[in-house]
Amino acid sequence: MRVAIVNLGKIVSGDWRNPFAAGDTIICDDGGHIVSVGTASAAEVSSCDVVIDADGVTAIPGLIDSHVHTTFGDYTPRQKTVGFLESYTHGGVTTAISASEVHVPGRPTDPAGIKALAVAAFKSFQNFRPGGMRVHGGSIILEPGLQECDFREVAGQGVWLAKAGFGAVQTPFDYAPMIGWAKTAGMITTVHTGGSSIPGSGAIRAEHLVAIQPHVSFHINGGPTALPDKDYRVIIEKTSAALQVCTAGNVRTTILCANLAHEMNVFDRFIIATDTPTGSGVMPLGMLYTIAHCASLTTMPPEWFVCAATGSNARVYRLNSGFLATGRDADIVLLDAPGGGSKSTALDAIKNGDIAAVCAVITDGVPRFVGRSRNTPPSIRQVRVAECRVPRDFSA
Repeated sequence: MRVAIVNLGKIVSGDWRNPFAAGDTIICDDGGHIVSVGTASAAEVSSCDVVIDADGVTAIPGLIDSHVHTTFGDYTPRQKTVGFLESYTHGGVTTAISASEVHVPGRPTDPAGIKALAVAAFKSFQNFRPGGMRVHGGSIILEPGLQECDFREVAGQGVWLAKAGFGAVQTPFDYAPMIGWAKTAGMITTVHTGGSSIPGSGAIRAEHLVAIQPHVSFHINGGPTALPDKDYRVIIEKTSAALQVCTAGNVRTTILCANLAHEMNVFDRFIIATDTPTGSGVMPLGMLYTIAHCASLTTMPPEWFVCAATGSNARVYRLNSGFLATGRDADIVLLDAPGGGSKSTALDAIKNGDIAAVCAVITDGVPRFVGRSRNTPPSIRQVRVAECRVPRDFSA
Protein backbone atom coordinates (compact mmCIF):
# COMPACT_ATOMS: atom_id res chain seq x y z
CA MET A 1 0.00 0.00 0.00
CA ARG A 2 1.11 3.55 -0.74
CA VAL A 3 0.80 5.92 2.21
CA ALA A 4 0.92 9.72 2.31
CA ILE A 5 1.35 11.72 5.51
CA VAL A 6 0.29 15.33 4.92
CA ASN A 7 0.02 18.56 6.94
CA LEU A 8 3.09 17.87 9.05
CA GLY A 9 4.24 20.74 11.26
CA LYS A 10 7.88 19.62 11.46
CA ILE A 11 9.98 16.75 10.13
CA VAL A 12 12.97 15.52 12.17
CA SER A 13 15.43 13.91 9.76
CA GLY A 14 17.37 11.59 12.10
CA ASP A 15 20.69 13.32 11.34
CA TRP A 16 21.66 15.39 14.39
CA ARG A 17 23.97 17.64 12.33
CA ASN A 18 21.09 18.58 10.01
CA PRO A 19 18.10 17.59 12.13
CA PHE A 20 15.19 19.02 10.15
CA ALA A 21 13.86 18.27 6.68
CA ALA A 22 11.92 20.95 4.86
CA GLY A 23 8.31 20.40 3.86
CA ASP A 24 5.08 18.99 5.22
CA THR A 25 4.57 15.66 3.43
CA ILE A 26 6.06 12.16 3.43
CA ILE A 27 5.10 9.53 0.87
CA CYS A 28 5.86 5.81 1.27
CA ASP A 29 5.69 3.19 -1.48
CA ASP A 30 4.17 -0.28 -1.33
CA GLY A 31 7.62 -1.81 -0.83
CA GLY A 32 8.11 -0.34 2.63
CA HIS A 33 10.36 2.56 1.69
CA ILE A 34 10.13 6.34 1.75
CA VAL A 35 9.85 7.78 -1.77
CA SER A 36 9.70 11.46 -0.92
CA VAL A 37 10.09 13.85 2.00
CA GLY A 38 9.12 17.49 1.59
CA THR A 39 6.27 18.56 -0.65
CA ALA A 40 3.99 16.59 -2.96
CA SER A 41 1.45 17.45 -5.62
CA ALA A 42 -2.25 16.77 -5.17
CA ALA A 43 -1.96 14.03 -7.79
CA GLU A 44 0.85 12.30 -5.88
CA VAL A 45 -1.17 12.36 -2.68
CA SER A 46 -4.37 11.19 -4.34
CA SER A 47 -2.51 8.23 -5.88
CA CYS A 48 -1.90 6.82 -2.39
CA ASP A 49 -4.08 4.13 -0.82
CA VAL A 50 -4.00 5.77 2.63
CA VAL A 51 -3.70 9.48 3.43
CA ILE A 52 -2.97 10.48 7.02
CA ASP A 53 -3.74 14.07 8.00
CA ALA A 54 -1.08 14.95 10.59
CA ASP A 55 -2.82 18.18 11.69
CA GLY A 56 0.51 19.94 12.28
CA VAL A 57 2.27 17.35 14.49
CA THR A 58 5.93 16.34 14.26
CA ALA A 59 7.27 13.37 12.27
CA ILE A 60 10.36 11.57 13.53
CA PRO A 61 12.03 8.35 12.38
CA GLY A 62 10.85 5.30 14.25
CA LEU A 63 12.83 4.89 17.48
CA ILE A 64 15.55 2.22 17.46
CA ASP A 65 16.02 0.57 20.83
CA SER A 66 19.52 -0.84 20.50
CA HIS A 67 19.50 -2.75 23.80
CA VAL A 68 16.53 -5.08 24.26
CA HIS A 69 16.81 -8.42 26.04
CA THR A 70 14.72 -10.50 23.69
CA THR A 71 14.34 -14.26 24.08
CA PHE A 72 11.88 -16.06 21.78
CA GLY A 73 8.54 -14.62 20.76
CA ASP A 74 6.99 -11.63 22.47
CA TYR A 75 7.73 -12.84 25.99
CA THR A 76 10.26 -11.99 28.69
CA PRO A 77 10.97 -14.65 31.32
CA ARG A 78 12.83 -12.02 33.37
CA GLN A 79 9.56 -10.22 34.12
CA LYS A 80 7.14 -12.99 33.07
CA THR A 81 5.45 -10.58 30.66
CA VAL A 82 3.73 -11.41 27.39
CA GLY A 83 3.36 -8.81 24.62
CA PHE A 84 6.03 -6.39 25.81
CA LEU A 85 7.49 -5.81 22.33
CA GLU A 86 4.11 -5.01 20.82
CA SER A 87 3.62 -2.59 23.70
CA TYR A 88 6.95 -0.92 22.90
CA THR A 89 5.59 0.03 19.47
CA HIS A 90 3.05 2.16 21.34
CA GLY A 91 6.08 3.98 22.77
CA GLY A 92 7.30 4.78 19.25
CA VAL A 93 9.84 1.94 18.99
CA THR A 94 9.87 0.48 15.48
CA THR A 95 13.15 -1.47 15.73
CA ALA A 96 14.52 -3.55 18.60
CA ILE A 97 18.09 -4.88 18.60
CA SER A 98 18.96 -7.88 20.75
CA ALA A 99 21.41 -7.36 23.58
CA SER A 100 21.85 -11.16 23.48
CA GLU A 101 19.44 -13.87 24.55
CA VAL A 102 21.13 -14.10 27.93
CA HIS A 103 17.79 -14.36 29.74
CA VAL A 104 16.73 -17.59 28.03
CA PRO A 105 16.18 -20.03 30.92
CA GLY A 106 19.00 -22.55 31.11
CA ARG A 107 20.88 -20.90 28.26
CA PRO A 108 23.70 -23.09 26.95
CA THR A 109 27.33 -22.10 27.45
CA ASP A 110 29.09 -24.74 25.31
CA PRO A 111 30.10 -23.69 21.76
CA ALA A 112 27.48 -25.82 19.99
CA GLY A 113 24.69 -24.53 22.22
CA ILE A 114 25.86 -20.92 22.04
CA LYS A 115 25.82 -21.01 18.27
CA ALA A 116 22.46 -22.78 18.10
CA LEU A 117 20.86 -20.22 20.41
CA ALA A 118 22.10 -17.27 18.36
CA VAL A 119 21.08 -18.77 15.02
CA ALA A 120 17.65 -19.83 16.26
CA ALA A 121 16.93 -16.40 17.75
CA PHE A 122 18.08 -14.66 14.57
CA LYS A 123 15.98 -16.84 12.31
CA SER A 124 12.85 -16.80 14.47
CA PHE A 125 12.62 -13.02 14.34
CA GLN A 126 13.00 -13.05 10.57
CA ASN A 127 9.46 -14.41 10.53
CA PHE A 128 7.89 -12.57 13.47
CA ARG A 129 7.18 -8.85 13.80
CA PRO A 130 5.34 -8.07 17.05
CA GLY A 131 3.10 -5.06 16.55
CA GLY A 132 4.84 -4.50 13.21
CA MET A 133 8.19 -3.92 14.93
CA ARG A 134 11.36 -5.19 13.28
CA VAL A 135 13.40 -7.24 15.77
CA HIS A 136 17.07 -8.02 15.12
CA GLY A 137 17.46 -11.12 17.27
CA GLY A 138 20.38 -13.47 17.73
CA SER A 139 23.54 -12.14 19.36
CA ILE A 140 26.24 -14.73 19.98
CA ILE A 141 27.29 -14.66 23.64
CA LEU A 142 31.08 -14.85 24.01
CA GLU A 143 32.20 -17.81 26.13
CA PRO A 144 35.51 -19.65 26.54
CA GLY A 145 35.84 -22.42 23.96
CA LEU A 146 34.63 -20.43 20.96
CA GLN A 147 37.09 -20.38 18.05
CA GLU A 148 37.45 -18.10 15.06
CA CYS A 149 35.71 -20.64 12.82
CA ASP A 150 32.62 -20.50 15.04
CA PHE A 151 32.12 -16.84 14.28
CA ARG A 152 32.44 -17.45 10.55
CA GLU A 153 29.92 -20.28 10.87
CA VAL A 154 27.18 -18.26 12.60
CA ALA A 155 27.83 -15.22 10.42
CA GLY A 156 27.20 -17.49 7.45
CA GLN A 157 23.78 -18.22 8.96
CA GLY A 158 23.00 -14.49 9.18
CA VAL A 159 23.98 -13.69 12.79
CA TRP A 160 25.64 -10.26 12.86
CA LEU A 161 25.75 -9.38 16.57
CA ALA A 162 28.24 -10.53 19.23
CA LYS A 163 28.01 -9.78 22.96
CA ALA A 164 30.76 -9.85 25.61
CA GLY A 165 30.23 -9.56 29.34
CA PHE A 166 28.39 -12.69 30.44
CA GLY A 167 30.95 -15.38 29.70
CA ALA A 168 32.95 -17.50 32.15
CA VAL A 169 36.24 -15.78 31.31
CA GLN A 170 39.04 -15.34 33.82
CA THR A 171 39.20 -11.58 33.20
CA PRO A 172 37.44 -9.25 30.73
CA PHE A 173 40.72 -8.97 28.81
CA ASP A 174 40.05 -12.52 27.60
CA TYR A 175 37.26 -11.17 25.41
CA ALA A 176 39.71 -9.29 23.18
CA PRO A 177 40.59 -12.14 20.76
CA MET A 178 36.94 -13.20 20.45
CA ILE A 179 35.89 -9.61 19.70
CA GLY A 180 38.60 -9.56 17.02
CA TRP A 181 37.28 -12.80 15.48
CA ALA A 182 33.72 -11.42 15.49
CA LYS A 183 34.86 -8.23 13.77
CA THR A 184 36.71 -10.24 11.13
CA ALA A 185 33.46 -12.13 10.50
CA GLY A 186 31.72 -8.79 9.87
CA MET A 187 29.77 -8.62 13.13
CA ILE A 188 28.84 -5.63 15.28
CA THR A 189 30.49 -6.23 18.66
CA THR A 190 29.02 -5.08 21.97
CA VAL A 191 30.34 -5.19 25.53
CA HIS A 192 28.60 -4.95 28.90
CA THR A 193 30.00 -1.88 30.68
CA GLY A 194 29.96 -1.05 34.39
CA GLY A 195 29.28 -3.19 37.42
CA SER A 196 27.97 -6.74 37.47
CA SER A 197 24.28 -7.02 36.64
CA ILE A 198 23.39 -10.73 36.85
CA PRO A 199 25.11 -13.80 38.33
CA GLY A 200 27.99 -14.80 36.09
CA SER A 201 28.78 -11.29 34.90
CA GLY A 202 31.58 -9.07 36.16
CA ALA A 203 32.60 -5.43 36.19
CA ILE A 204 34.00 -4.07 32.94
CA ARG A 205 35.79 -0.73 33.08
CA ALA A 206 37.73 1.64 30.86
CA GLU A 207 40.96 -0.37 30.80
CA HIS A 208 39.03 -3.40 29.58
CA LEU A 209 37.27 -1.47 26.82
CA VAL A 210 40.58 -0.03 25.65
CA ALA A 211 41.94 -3.57 25.28
CA ILE A 212 38.76 -5.04 23.79
CA GLN A 213 37.86 -2.18 21.38
CA PRO A 214 34.19 -3.08 20.73
CA HIS A 215 31.87 -1.25 18.37
CA VAL A 216 29.45 -0.43 21.22
CA SER A 217 29.94 0.15 24.93
CA PHE A 218 26.62 -1.12 26.25
CA HIS A 219 24.83 1.00 28.89
CA ILE A 220 27.93 3.12 29.45
CA ASN A 221 25.89 5.06 32.03
CA GLY A 222 25.46 1.91 34.10
CA GLY A 223 23.60 -1.33 33.67
CA PRO A 224 22.57 -0.45 36.31
CA THR A 225 25.84 0.37 38.14
CA ALA A 226 27.93 3.11 36.53
CA LEU A 227 31.67 3.37 35.94
CA PRO A 228 33.85 5.76 37.93
CA ASP A 229 33.52 9.22 36.39
CA LYS A 230 37.19 9.30 35.39
CA ASP A 231 36.67 6.36 33.02
CA TYR A 232 34.47 8.24 30.57
CA ARG A 233 37.13 10.50 29.09
CA VAL A 234 39.44 7.49 28.76
CA ILE A 235 36.82 5.56 26.80
CA ILE A 236 36.12 8.51 24.51
CA GLU A 237 39.80 9.23 23.89
CA LYS A 238 41.18 5.69 23.62
CA THR A 239 38.37 3.79 21.89
CA SER A 240 36.01 4.44 19.00
CA ALA A 241 33.11 2.69 20.75
CA ALA A 242 29.60 4.07 20.53
CA LEU A 243 28.53 5.51 23.88
CA GLN A 244 25.19 3.84 24.55
CA VAL A 245 23.15 5.29 27.41
CA CYS A 246 20.15 3.34 28.69
CA THR A 247 16.99 4.09 30.61
CA ALA A 248 17.77 1.29 33.08
CA GLY A 249 20.97 3.01 34.16
CA ASN A 250 22.29 5.93 36.16
CA VAL A 251 20.57 9.21 35.19
CA ARG A 252 23.40 11.40 36.50
CA THR A 253 25.97 9.63 34.35
CA THR A 254 23.58 9.70 31.39
CA ILE A 255 23.78 13.49 31.50
CA LEU A 256 27.53 13.36 32.17
CA CYS A 257 28.02 11.24 29.03
CA ALA A 258 25.79 13.46 26.91
CA ASN A 259 27.68 16.58 27.93
CA LEU A 260 31.07 14.92 27.43
CA ALA A 261 30.09 13.66 23.98
CA HIS A 262 29.16 17.21 23.02
CA GLU A 263 32.19 18.81 24.66
CA MET A 264 34.64 16.33 23.09
CA ASN A 265 33.00 16.52 19.64
CA VAL A 266 31.95 12.87 19.52
CA PHE A 267 28.17 13.27 19.59
CA ASP A 268 27.97 10.97 16.56
CA ARG A 269 28.91 8.19 18.99
CA PHE A 270 26.18 9.02 21.52
CA ILE A 271 23.24 6.62 21.19
CA ILE A 272 20.13 5.90 23.26
CA ALA A 273 18.58 2.57 24.28
CA THR A 274 16.66 1.12 27.25
CA ASP A 275 18.43 -2.08 28.46
CA THR A 276 15.07 -3.70 29.17
CA PRO A 277 13.47 -6.03 30.13
CA THR A 278 15.79 -6.58 33.07
CA GLY A 279 15.46 -6.24 36.81
CA SER A 280 14.39 -2.67 36.04
CA GLY A 281 11.29 -4.04 34.35
CA VAL A 282 9.42 -3.64 31.09
CA MET A 283 9.50 0.00 29.92
CA PRO A 284 7.39 0.74 26.82
CA LEU A 285 8.13 4.48 27.11
CA GLY A 286 11.78 4.04 28.06
CA MET A 287 13.18 5.59 24.88
CA LEU A 288 10.92 8.63 25.22
CA TYR A 289 11.87 9.03 28.88
CA THR A 290 15.62 9.01 28.18
CA ILE A 291 15.20 11.45 25.28
CA ALA A 292 13.24 13.77 27.59
CA HIS A 293 15.76 13.39 30.44
CA CYS A 294 18.67 14.28 28.16
CA ALA A 295 16.88 17.19 26.49
CA SER A 296 15.56 18.74 29.68
CA LEU A 297 18.74 18.35 31.77
CA THR A 298 21.27 19.62 29.20
CA THR A 299 21.56 22.73 27.05
CA MET A 300 21.39 20.71 23.82
CA PRO A 301 18.27 20.85 21.61
CA PRO A 302 15.71 18.04 21.88
CA GLU A 303 16.01 17.08 18.23
CA TRP A 304 19.62 16.01 18.81
CA PHE A 305 18.46 13.37 21.26
CA VAL A 306 15.70 12.20 18.93
CA CYS A 307 18.47 11.68 16.38
CA ALA A 308 20.60 9.85 18.97
CA ALA A 309 17.70 7.41 19.35
CA THR A 310 17.18 7.02 15.60
CA GLY A 311 19.77 7.93 12.95
CA SER A 312 22.80 7.61 15.20
CA ASN A 313 21.72 4.10 16.20
CA ALA A 314 21.15 3.29 12.54
CA ARG A 315 24.68 4.40 11.61
CA VAL A 316 26.30 2.35 14.36
CA TYR A 317 24.29 -0.77 13.55
CA ARG A 318 24.35 -0.32 9.74
CA LEU A 319 20.57 -0.17 9.36
CA ASN A 320 18.52 1.36 6.55
CA SER A 321 16.02 2.80 9.03
CA GLY A 322 16.50 5.74 11.40
CA PHE A 323 16.26 8.55 8.85
CA LEU A 324 13.36 10.27 7.11
CA ALA A 325 14.85 10.41 3.64
CA THR A 326 14.23 8.95 0.20
CA GLY A 327 15.11 5.26 0.00
CA ARG A 328 15.10 4.66 3.74
CA ASP A 329 12.83 2.17 5.47
CA ALA A 330 9.40 3.70 6.01
CA ASP A 331 9.46 3.55 9.80
CA ILE A 332 7.81 6.77 10.98
CA VAL A 333 6.36 8.03 14.26
CA LEU A 334 4.10 11.05 14.67
CA LEU A 335 4.52 12.98 17.93
CA ASP A 336 2.65 15.85 19.50
CA ALA A 337 2.67 17.78 22.75
CA PRO A 338 0.63 15.95 25.40
CA GLY A 339 -2.76 17.31 26.38
CA GLY A 340 -2.82 19.16 29.67
CA GLY A 341 0.80 20.24 29.47
CA SER A 342 2.38 23.66 29.18
CA LYS A 343 3.85 23.31 25.67
CA SER A 344 2.31 23.30 22.21
CA THR A 345 4.72 21.17 20.16
CA ALA A 346 6.30 17.78 20.66
CA LEU A 347 9.88 19.09 20.73
CA ASP A 348 9.04 21.87 23.18
CA ALA A 349 7.34 19.31 25.43
CA ILE A 350 10.39 17.05 25.28
CA LYS A 351 12.67 19.97 26.14
CA ASN A 352 10.38 20.62 29.10
CA GLY A 353 10.92 17.03 30.27
CA ASP A 354 7.46 15.80 29.28
CA ILE A 355 6.65 12.56 27.49
CA ALA A 356 5.43 13.37 23.99
CA ALA A 357 2.12 11.97 22.79
CA VAL A 358 2.53 9.23 20.17
CA CYS A 359 -0.17 9.84 17.54
CA ALA A 360 0.72 7.22 14.93
CA VAL A 361 3.30 4.54 14.17
CA ILE A 362 4.14 3.38 10.65
CA THR A 363 6.52 0.47 10.05
CA ASP A 364 7.49 -0.89 6.64
CA GLY A 365 5.16 1.72 5.18
CA VAL A 366 2.13 0.22 6.97
CA PRO A 367 0.22 2.27 9.56
CA ARG A 368 0.08 0.15 12.74
CA PHE A 369 -2.18 2.61 14.53
CA VAL A 370 -3.35 6.16 13.90
CA GLY A 371 -4.93 8.46 16.47
CA ARG A 372 -3.55 7.67 19.91
CA SER A 373 -1.08 5.34 21.57
CA ARG A 374 -2.46 3.31 24.43
CA ASN A 375 0.69 4.11 26.47
CA THR A 376 1.14 7.87 26.16
CA PRO A 377 -0.99 10.87 27.12
CA PRO A 378 -3.42 12.11 24.44
CA SER A 379 -2.23 14.65 21.89
CA ILE A 380 -3.49 18.21 21.59
CA ARG A 381 -4.02 17.80 17.82
CA GLN A 382 -6.12 15.24 15.98
CA VAL A 383 -4.14 12.96 13.69
CA ARG A 384 -6.55 10.97 11.55
CA VAL A 385 -6.89 8.83 8.44
CA ALA A 386 -8.31 11.28 5.91
CA GLU A 387 -8.62 8.79 3.04
CA CYS A 388 -8.44 5.01 2.96
CA ARG A 389 -8.87 2.77 -0.09
CA VAL A 390 -7.95 -0.50 1.62
CA PRO A 391 -10.08 -2.62 3.98
CA ARG A 392 -8.14 -1.84 7.13
CA ASP A 393 -8.91 -0.24 10.48
CA PHE A 394 -5.92 1.77 11.68
CA SER A 395 -7.25 2.71 15.11
CA ALA A 396 -5.22 1.68 18.16
